[in-house]
Amino acid sequence: MNSESSAMPESLGRQQVTAAAMASTRPFYWSLRRELWEFRSIYLAPLVAAAVILSAFMLSSFAGIWEPALRLDPDSAKIAEPYNFVALLLMGTTFLVAIFYCLDALYGERRDRSILFWKSLPVSDVTAVLAKGAIPLVVLPLITFMITAVTQWIMLLWSSMILSASGHSVAALWNHVPLFHIWAMLLYHLIAVHSLWYAPFFGWFLLVSAWARRAPFLWAVLPPFVVGFFERIAFRTTHFVSMLSHRFAGGHESAPFPASGMSIDHLMHVNVGEFLTRPGLWIGLGITAVFLAGAVQLRRYRGPI
Repeated sequence: MNSESSAMPESLGRQQVTAAAMASTRPFYWSLRRELWEFRSIYLAPLVAAAVILSAFMLSSFAGIWEPALRLDPDSAKIAEPYNFVALLLMGTTFLVAIFYCLDALYGERRDRSILFWKSLPVSDVTAVLAKGAIPLVVLPLITFMITAVTQWIMLLWSSMILSASGHSVAALWNHVPLFHIWAMLLYHLIAVHSLWYAPFFGWFLLVSAWARRAPFLWAVLPPFVVGFFERIAFRTTHFVSMLSHRFAGGHESAPFPASGMSIDHLMHVNVGEFLTRPGLWIGLGITAVFLAGAVQLRRYRGPI
């Protein structure tokens, strides 16, 4: 009895020491850092897109494309179009990056057999999968916001310098480009749509990445296509396809990119309370949790390809 009672405090002491050591090493933080080190496209792709946009914008100002519009038609909605275009293009770029990242995140480490090394480290499968899920749900929206805000700020300063050098007032420009309003709407859209509303997509891609032995993109696209085709043939309905379209459109009934001008306000749900009480939001987050739990189990028991 004495030996058993003395063994129990020793085992509890070892568990406490192990937990303290794990907390001090910050496995989740370093798992995130690992993803940024291995997948440089997470930040390089939006940076390249922003550099291309800035170069094109500066060349257009030298060519006098936007300056006459500001001078002759100060009330024109075209003043803010380049700034809205930057936000839309960078959001589209990082959305594509998120898709291809998720499809390769768990599949790639099994393909190159690096999973054998990562599993030898004191990092649980839950921590590894959650770190990978945090990239499209948290990291990429924040990167998109920061790069977009800096790009728009540089564009505004450059336009002001061009107009001042040509002897024109910059008041119309600053009045029609309310950057703080644009940034607030952009941040809300990224959190609400690209992080929360699109979460089931990213969870599904991570699940497929953990399961597929080859061609994860095909396996990610084929099952929804088969389900939609089967529903159409068997029941003459398109509920599944309509649900996916509604989810992809960010909850809008219309297309996510309006044809009547590029205004970022068309992409926003300013009623936060209405958005947070949507059943579709919480159902989607629940489905995301199921997908991530499945990815954890698959990573735990699946070896290299």
